[in-house]
Amino acid sequence: MLLVFVYGTLLRGEPNHELLSRSRFLCEARTDPCYTLVDMGAFPAMIPQGSTSVVGEVFEVTVEVLEALDELEGHPDWYTRTTITLGNGMSVDTYLRDPAKFDGRPVIPSGNWRDKRGHRE
Repeated sequence: MLLVFVYGTLLRGEPNHELLSRSRFLCEARTDPCYTLVDMGAFPAMIPQGSTSVVGEVFEVTVEVLEALDELEGHPDWYTRTTITLGNGMSVDTYLRDPAKFDGRPVIPSGNWRDKRGHRE
């Protein structure tokens, strides 16, 4: 069983969710408060530094879906697929951006991509 935590355009109802449409949705979840969610324009990036709990969803995926997600996310050059432990104790893979590539983009203080329009810093 491969578990993936998504927090941006792969969420249900978002533009890239089609890649997960045949995967099993398990739950909504939050990370521990040790990340920063950055607004990259049309999509977010989660940085492995900070004090924010990022909001997302967990899906059970096949190897083929994971490979498609890796391609979409530009793993390992743009994002790096990394195993993290969520606030609920689940161990999942997610996609993190190197803090050195943060580029001074606006932070989403709520940690929720869907809140980005009204809550930019």
